[in-house]
Parts: sequence; C-alpha cells; structure tokens
Amino acid sequence: AEAEADARLFFNATGGHVFAGESGTELLFRVISNAILADRGGKVLGSTLEHPATASARARWAAIAGAENVSVAHDDAAGLVTADAYAAAVTPDTRVATILHTSPVTGMGVDVAAITKAIRKVSPDCFVIVDGIQHAAHGHIDIDAYGVDGYVISPYKVFSRHGYGLAWLSDRLAAVPHDSLLNGPEGNWELGTRDTGAYATFSEVVSYLEWLGGRVSDVAQDDRRGRIEAAAAAIHAHEHDLTEAMLRGTGNQTGLADLEGVDVLGGLDNPAREGLVSLVVKGREATDVVSALNARGIRTHARKADHYSGNILTPLGLANCVRVSMCHYNTEAEVAAFLAAMREITDAA
Repeated sequence: AEAEADARLFFNATGGHVFAGESGTELLFRVISNAILADRGGKVLGSTLEHPATASARARWAAIAGAENVSVAHDDAAGLVTADAYAAAVTPDTRVATILHTSPVTGMGVDVAAITKAIRKVSPDCFVIVDGIQHAAHGHIDIDAYGVDGYVISPYKVFSRHGYGLAWLSDRLAAVPHDSLLNGPEGNWELGTRDTGAYATFSEVVSYLEWLGGRVSDVAQDDRRGRIEAAAAAIHAHEHDLTEAMLRGTGNQTGLADLEGVDVLGGLDNPAREGLVSLVVKGREATDVVSALNARGIRTHARKADHYSGNILTPLGLANCVRVSMCHYNTEAEVAAFLAAMREITDAA
C-alpha cells in the first residue's frame, strides 16, 4: 500500500490503478493488447517515433483484433512527433492510440497533453497509452494533467533496480477484460507475487526525489508532491545546462556544434531535448567512437539501425550513431572531459 501511494505521488495520479509487472516492455504489451481487444476493429494509432515495445504490441494485437494499424510519421529532422501530426491521422473510429513520451534514440520529448487533446477532439473515448520509460528520469510526469488512460515506466531507468515495471491505468481501462485469476480480487492486474524489494526500492526513489526537492527549493517537507515537482524542475534545468555545454562548449573545450565532421541528431537548437545527445562522426563507425571514448574512461553507447533504432536512423540514411546519455548527477567537468576526448577522436579521424 505504501509503495502504491508513493507511485501515485510520483505519477501525480489521484485516481486509477497502479500495479507492477515483469518489465516496462511486458506491461506495454499487456496494457496495449487488452485495450485493443476491448473493442475490436476500428483503428489503432501510433507513430514511427515509437520504441519497438509499443510499436510491436500495437502491430501484433491490431492484426489479431482486425483493426487498422496506423503509424503517424515523425519529423526526422527534429526527432519527434507533434500533436498536429496525430490530429491529421486520427478518425472517429480510432479506438486505441499510443504515444512515446521521449525517444531513447533522439532524446526528444513530445507534448503528451497536446497530442491527447488532439486525439480526444475527434475520438473522445479512445484509449490513450503512453510509453514513459525514457522520459521518467529526465522530466516531469503529471498524469492528472495528461488525460491519458495508461502510463508505463521501467524503474531501472529511474534510479531503481532491474526486474520489474510499473504501470498506471485509468479506471475505465482497468475495467476492460484482462488476464486475472478466477474469483480473485476484482480489478486486479498483477499476476503472481511480486518481489517486495521492488516496491521498497521504488519508495526509496520517491523519498530521494523528495529529499532532492527540499535541497533545491524551499517547498515545505509536508508538501511531498511539491518537492517532487521541484526536483523534476531542477533535474530538467541541470540537464539542459549540460546538453548546452556539450553542444556549445564549456571552458576552453569546443562544443560538438563546432567539431568538424560531427552531426547531432535532432538539430542543435531543439528545446525538446531531454538529457541525451546522439551524434555521428563522419568517416567513423559508432562502435569505434564508443570504444575510443571507453578507453578514455567515458561510457557511451552505439545505436544501430536495427529493430530498436532503425525507425529513427534509417530515414536519416544512418547505419548507426553514438548516444551520449546524461542525468542530473553528471557534471560540467565530465562534459568538458567528454569534449576533450571528442576533439582527440575527430582530429584523428
């Protein structure tokens, strides 16, 4: 009960149902499938920006339910999808819509509330389900303000541990037929007994965010949600400063914008960026750049145009890219060290 209350606080969800599952991916499949099967036919709407956890569930269960599966094209140059793009594709028979809150490849967040409003203007009863896995550690979550029916996160990406996922469902989505035990508790979505350590660790995450909010603001200790919001604002602001330093330079280190042969996905002036910069170095494979950075004690990741990232990279004509992830515990000195290493790597290219 305590962990559920803490999760509601984190999500800012005053109603609905919170439950745990095996992982964020498992929960997205389960929630999306049950939403689609609740009212077969019609249209299922998503976007080409989506992670395969959402896109695969949408494609599989739309086919099983005899629904048309429509993918709204994202803006390749900006690395995101807009409310206008959804508005152009939604129809009155759209039964389920999915939204990726933040791309794990481009790092760009989308306006969930605006997209949901555009969908509901045409199809008021559409189930709207959000993949918040990438966004959760980098920005503000406010389910009460979004007007959605489902929101899923993977706590290991929010300072917790592997081995479980968390989902929130609106009352009406929670009421659809779904896998559950006969004669079991009404409305239960959890299958089997979860590791109690998972609940405890998420409560610790919420406590940490409250503590952080108290360090960066004068919000009273008894205003728990206020402190979480203060922490989220501070995290977003610090990550913005870090990404700007990475792009523009810091101290005597040249930013990525001025390093010859470096291109940044999503553009240099993109306010939707959340703590992540993906880049390519002309003439160098991403794996080579990642290895060179790793040899200098800097951890980054190579993303390939495969089933995870091909939807983003292939339209750009890219076989791979380097993903540089940051969080609020990173420092400008670490960014400077990264830029110094990138200068060495590009000079040698």
